[in-house]
Amino acid sequence: LEHKPLSGSPCDNMATQCVTKVELTVSCENLLDTDVGSKSDPLCVLLMNSSDSQWYEVGRTEKVQNCLCPKFAKKFVIDYYFEIVQKLTFGIYDIDNKTVDLSDDDFLGQLECTLGQVVSSKKLTRPLVLKNKSPAGKGTITDFFGKSDPYLEFYKQTATGWQLAHRTEVVNNNLNPTWKPFRIPLQSLCGGDLEKPIKVECYDYDNDGSHDLIGSFETTMTRFQQASRTSPAEFECVNSKKKQKKKGYKNSGVVGVKICQEYTFLDYIMGGCQINFTVAIDFTGSNGDPKSPQSLHYISPKGVNEYLSATWSVGNVIQDYDSDKMFPAFGFGAQIPPTWQVSHEFPLNFNPANPFCAGVEGVVEAYRVCLPQVKLYGPTNFSPIINHVACFAKQALQQTTASQYYVLLIITDGVITDMDETRSAIVNASRLPMSIIIVGVGGADFSAMEFLDGDDGRLRSQTGEAAMRDIVQFVPYRQFQNAPSQALAQSVLAELPQQVASFFSIFKLKPPHDPNPS
Repeated sequence: LEHKPLSGSPCDNMATQCVTKVELTVSCENLLDTDVGSKSDPLCVLLMNSSDSQWYEVGRTEKVQNCLCPKFAKKFVIDYYFEIVQKLTFGIYDIDNKTVDLSDDDFLGQLECTLGQVVSSKKLTRPLVLKNKSPAGKGTITDFFGKSDPYLEFYKQTATGWQLAHRTEVVNNNLNPTWKPFRIPLQSLCGGDLEKPIKVECYDYDNDGSHDLIGSFETTMTRFQQASRTSPAEFECVNSKKKQKKKGYKNSGVVGVKICQEYTFLDYIMGGCQINFTVAIDFTGSNGDPKSPQSLHYISPKGVNEYLSATWSVGNVIQDYDSDKMFPAFGFGAQIPPTWQVSHEFPLNFNPANPFCAGVEGVVEAYRVCLPQVKLYGPTNFSPIINHVACFAKQALQQTTASQYYVLLIITDGVITDMDETRSAIVNASRLPMSIIIVGVGGADFSAMEFLDGDDGRLRSQTGEAAMRDIVQFVPYRQFQNAPSQALAQSVLAELPQQVASFFSIFKLKPPHDPNPS
């Protein structure tokens, strides 16, 4: 879950007011002593001047018993508008009865100021004055400007009313908090009914337990599940009392949900989801003659090159999620025997009927055997191999459970030749249980790969069709050339768990078996 400023939206135009929620803490020194035989029992009341020049009460602190230097625990939470002069009056009273009316309580002094003065000072200390503007003895008042300490509460609807289902942690002094992810059984939150109302309340935490309601909203699990990393689900947090009192009130902030899933990646794996790993290696001429030490395909005396290192690093991690560890491996961009026609999806073992290799070791061995038998050529076309794997992913989508997911690892050295076709292939694959990992070897210009990654915006085909989700992760190998091999794997596979879980969540596909049978 992600919480946007409790202050509301930024300024979009001149007609929109910029608002920030602020918190004021009040303390006093040397108050007048109006009690006989004891000291005053002070309370602070805050008044604000409205847009129609009428004073209204914002709130009151608690009463501090028998004290001339009180530090009030209860804070005032108010909306600060940068472009408006907001007049405040802090009144201090000695409370000697239980009535709400302050006219029968002793007046100890007041401070008139603007909210802008308090905010700009952060700590404002001024002498207290009486109604006739004369000093209230040596009394002073100090206002501290601070921010809210927000937390969220999630409520389940029951026959007898709302029932608390989950409470987040408190994020101290923050108007832009990010709460930790949490897991909760659907039964506890909505009784398993994705359309059943869920209420969320946002509070400002106070040490004395008098937590202030910032705002609330109602939604459903279906609406939560529409959230994604690139498009959070957003909800206006509305305080009904403020809405009734203030003209033009919109909200007290926006709560954004980054992602919401019924099952996690681990749930799918434990529940029997199979990760199918396919390797595609670039054999285009831009790699250089494999016999030359300058070639990216040159195998050093130590038996390695960048293609092999990338395959080992990623394959060693991903193979743990493939039960049979049989990986189809292909090459593209080379002339292959016996006809020497250029192919963009030829099996490394030259067996179209059975392109599978036994584990990462089998892929490496097939590559070593294949390399001297082909002629590096071109162009660099990605779309054939993407569409090849997409055919299998499309078949998997016909199943009623989340049983299969396909990962295509493309290791390449250069600029894509069929960019338009590749964009269309990726957009189509974004609707399938499939992810694409691209590792760039060498020092070529990889700006096209960065574009396909889609982290800066949703990828679109040349016709304008948008990808349903981001399924491409690009990593330049040389950033990790001197790092441990697991560093490359961690970077390359960082987005994969989220991509797997979000896809099955979108299509509401459950694991083949219950991952939590207890």
